[in-house]
Amino acid sequence: MKETLLVRPTRATVLLTAGLVTLLGVPSAAAAEAPPTLYVNNNTGSSCADGGPGSQAVPFCTISAAAKVVAPGQTVRIKTGKMYAEAVTIDRSGAPGKPVSFVADGPAGSLVSLGNQQLTISGASHVVVRELGVNGGIRVNRSADVELDRVRALGPVDAEALVVGDASTDVRVSRGMLYGVRIEGGTQRTVLGRNEILGHDQEPLTIADAPATVVTNNTIQLGCGTAVSLSGSSSGSAVFNNVINAKYQNGPCDPARARAALAVSQSAAAGTRADYNLIAGSFQVGQTVYTWGGAAHQDQAAFHAATGQGGHDIVLPATQDAGTKAVDSADATAPGVLLTDSRGYPVVDDLRVPNTGKDGGYLDRGSREGQNWLESVRLELDQPWAPAGTAVKATATAVSAWSGPLTYHFDFGDGSAPVVTDERTATHVYSSPCECTATVTVYNEAKLKTAAGSQAKVTAPGPLTAGFTSKPFLPTAEDPRAYVAPLTVEVDPRSAVAPWPVQQVDVDFGDGAHEQVSALEPVRHAYAQPGDYKVTVTFKDAKGATSTVSRTVQAAYAASGYVPVHPFRVLDTRLSNSPVQAGTAAQVAVPVVYYSSGPHHTGGATAAVLNVTVTGATQDTHLNVWPSGQQRPATSNVNVRARGTSSNTVTVPIGSDGKILAQLNSGQGHVVVDFVGYYQPNTGQRFYPVTPTRLADTRTMGGALGAGQTRTVKVAGVRSIPPDAAAVALNLTSTGATTDTHVIAYPEADKRPTTSNLNPEPGKDKSNQVIVPVGPDGTITLYNNAGSTDLVLDVVGYYHGWGGGALFTPVVPKRLADTRTTGKLAPGATTTVAGLPANAVGAALNVTATETTGAGFLTIHGYGTARTDASSLNTRPGETVPNHVITPVGDGKVSIWNSWGGSNHVITDVFGYFTQG
Repeated sequence: MKETLLVRPTRATVLLTAGLVTLLGVPSAAAAEAPPTLYVNNNTGSSCADGGPGSQAVPFCTISAAAKVVAPGQTVRIKTGKMYAEAVTIDRSGAPGKPVSFVADGPAGSLVSLGNQQLTISGASHVVVRELGVNGGIRVNRSADVELDRVRALGPVDAEALVVGDASTDVRVSRGMLYGVRIEGGTQRTVLGRNEILGHDQEPLTIADAPATVVTNNTIQLGCGTAVSLSGSSSGSAVFNNVINAKYQNGPCDPARARAALAVSQSAAAGTRADYNLIAGSFQVGQTVYTWGGAAHQDQAAFHAATGQGGHDIVLPATQDAGTKAVDSADATAPGVLLTDSRGYPVVDDLRVPNTGKDGGYLDRGSREGQNWLESVRLELDQPWAPAGTAVKATATAVSAWSGPLTYHFDFGDGSAPVVTDERTATHVYSSPCECTATVTVYNEAKLKTAAGSQAKVTAPGPLTAGFTSKPFLPTAEDPRAYVAPLTVEVDPRSAVAPWPVQQVDVDFGDGAHEQVSALEPVRHAYAQPGDYKVTVTFKDAKGATSTVSRTVQAAYAASGYVPVHPFRVLDTRLSNSPVQAGTAAQVAVPVVYYSSGPHHTGGATAAVLNVTVTGATQDTHLNVWPSGQQRPATSNVNVRARGTSSNTVTVPIGSDGKILAQLNSGQGHVVVDFVGYYQPNTGQRFYPVTPTRLADTRTMGGALGAGQTRTVKVAGVRSIPPDAAAVALNLTSTGATTDTHVIAYPEADKRPTTSNLNPEPGKDKSNQVIVPVGPDGTITLYNNAGSTDLVLDVVGYYHGWGGGALFTPVVPKRLADTRTTGKLAPGATTTVAGLPANAVGAALNVTATETTGAGFLTIHGYGTARTDASSLNTRPGETVPNHVITPVGDGKVSIWNSWGGSNHVITDVFGYFTQG
């Protein structure tokens, strides 16, 4: 039977273990009397202050601040995560058994980084530094009892990463990664253990005039030169258990430069010992591997015969694997041995190889100790979903680095006693339903372990019973750009009672659409239009049983906030010379992707706000705009005379395919569509309707706008509009135009879009309602393209925040009222339009005046509220004039007043309404 102890507990081993207590920083009995811990944290939000107390609540910002005040027995905990780009000098001392300690405070394996700066320990004693990364090198001068543990260091160009000198004593360097080390200047009793030491152009490890230096269990990478060099008065030193890898170098070495694994000068040879080292090299036949006392030796046999050293050394050619030879072959009684390796892992016996270490020990050579890793385990249940009373077999599949016996601990997660076995399988019967997590923990002979789990769904015995729930599926506030089509409903079949696994779920959405899935998981469907639908869900389980359930599900538009955008054009049929024809619906694709700069909107929008212009019509006609996938409604949006140009704002729901449709009633004409905003659930701004109020009138404020001129108008903080409003809803009216032109309303004066809002004509007062984002200074800008025209602005509402305002719910475009069936609206008369929800506080309407007998205007306001002088629509004799109107609502109704200019027929269409919520 193989020996399971590392070595016999000799006096040397007892002393080594006592030394490890100090080296690894195990608290002593007097720890309760230690001064309070100091903290350093330069991470964002740390409230750090170098002039503060260095407490956890108010830490120091720099390590240097802590180094100036640290007291014996005190630990400085340095938060990892952000670089401390500072040169640090430690010159304060601890006391015997009470060192000053500097340690990383962060996740396991994380380091404190000084960047390209240097750490200096000078004139200090009883100092511990752990988990530090530094690219400017570490210098220890005139210091005693210093521990450097788990440090990673690069040095300045052409210099060693670590230099210990100026007669320092008892410096211990362990488990680090160091790019070149130099021990010099009368330094005594330095210990290098379990480090990875790399050399490129410089030698990896140079020891000069440093007696009693111990180099044990390091992995040393040699480039050119000599891997370990002892010279001067470095007598009484020890070099044991190291792996010296001389296989590779950065390019060819200088032939004039001596290259060896170990070189000990004559002055350093007295009392110096070397053994149990492994040298894997690209040394050619006849090249020097060792020099000792000035004599060169070409191989291990010649070296041992001449010096008595290296009797257990192994020298391998570059073609052989050094890793295997290093296993279980070291001297566990060598000076400076650590029982954990450079990763903190313990010494373990690899049972695959004989123990060839001293006295049958199984310590590995080099900085790393081979481990019997249990890399992973997988747990599978043959019945992961079954009713109580069913026998469930669990099978564990473990992946282990070494062969050897494994022990399995199966815990089935229902409170029953774990099953401990050396078999890979265990069987269990659950006595009652549960959502249990079965786990297996696998142990190897080294007591290393790994674990895995698997879910067990234990159900009540009984028949398969269908069931489902449903809800609107909406874009979330956390991910507002996720694509979610309007009128999407989620059907969730997980409420079904299924004793055995469900293998098939068939969902009939009631509109001709079906979906089939192979598990109990939610399915989503976008309906083309709102309404009530009979949804039928059929289930089939693993035993062949089926069950069906039907329920009425409502698909409805969701209340939404408004998102204004910088206006941009989405369609202009003039560019392709493809006018819209009567009888044929033209598709308008609403943008559904996010652009890193410029306009964007999400596929989660329920409705779009557009400015639609019809120009070049071949006859008097009107344009309908409605959601794709729905029947063309008996409504209208833009009315235009033959060869004329007319525009109107349109609020319209978006079809489930992300499109809207536009169709002329007769003839043909070109259509231009500008995108100005959208409504979407769980995001955007709320609407606050106001009594229509005049905001600006150029006839009394600076005069008409000439060709190419702009006029900036303050809107936020004016009248009832708050200073931080996001957008304003305005009625924009032109009067006194000298030529055909177009007017643009936009948020930022220096970013005029290539869109339009109003098309003035000579001799005609024309109006259009617009929704304009508010610019950064609380203004909007008006631009006139040609001739000159006066402009009048009446505010009807604003959009602001997510507080007490109203949300918008789109509706399928619908005609609410038409006086052509009830009689004309006389001059000075008011008509009431009903049909809106009783809880509506506002509505998005399209109001059309036709068969007008005299020039005048209409004012639309909330039923039961006082009328103001603001106009909503300007009427003209012999013309049909539409306008988009956002208006307050009272008791589900709006009032329309006709001015004294003449009689009118008035047609009112609704596209959505606003409610508090």
